[in-house]
Amino acid sequence: MQDPELRWNVDALRRRLAASWPGISIEVVASTGSTNSDLLERARSGAPVAPTLRIAEMQTAGRGRQGRSWHAERGASLTFSLAVPLDRSSLAGLSLAVGAVLADALDPTGSRVALKWPNDLFLLDASAGAGKLGGVLIETFPLRRSRLVVIGIGLNVRRLSTGEDTAAATAALDEIDPGATAPAVLENLAAPLGTGLRRFEQDGFPAFRRRFDARDLLAGHAVTTTQAGAAEGLAEGVDADGCLQVRLANGTRIGISSGEVSVRLDRTASPC
Repeated sequence: MQDPELRWNVDALRRRLAASWPGISIEVVASTGSTNSDLLERARSGAPVAPTLRIAEMQTAGRGRQGRSWHAERGASLTFSLAVPLDRSSLAGLSLAVGAVLADALDPTGSRVALKWPNDLFLLDASAGAGKLGGVLIETFPLRRSRLVVIGIGLNVRRLSTGEDTAAATAALDEIDPGATAPAVLENLAAPLGTGLRRFEQDGFPAFRRRFDARDLLAGHAVTTTQAGAAEGLAEGVDADGCLQVRLANGTRIGISSGEVSVRLDRTASPC
């Protein structure tokens, strides 16, 4: 399929973000290695730090968690990073909060988009199970009185042949909206992201916990984790800090704050 012409309405994006981040800078580039890396390198160089939305029509070295690569194709993917200073001592649960904001904006009915701890979005299908729709990567840089938080987001707009995890089935937003385009999707996400981050800065993850719980893909499923002493267990949601709660075979319940978690879902029925 030929890539569509990408028309980014920068003025509309600025208006949608201005209420939360007045004077935000918006950048659109045809290609870059990683929008997260671009913004972090700028901060490390000592350049003035200001709220910035950086959009790449194509990323050649996009990154996911644990250093994984993220494959993006022009027009088929939406890849961008939002860098903002957040004056909050704890960022626990931020990736879950961002995921909940994205899911609510993409799927207001709450029936199609689920969240896999700690940073993935999945598309649910009654006959095919769940396919990976995208992910969130959050990185930080210390400032004098706060932290620069760089939130990288990658979403499949059209189905890709390759993704961050080639072993996982992928999904795309055009399965919800056949006319979806990367610019239109971002325009829809901009205002919710801005207001969501301001809410997180004030109230933290507890303000988003119910929204995450409503879309929790792992809850009630047997999972495998990389945490020592918790190789397998039953996922039982997250706590107020966004830590995954896993019930072990001996009845012990433990919290997992980092690492990898995998789950085998029934591909012949809806996982939720």
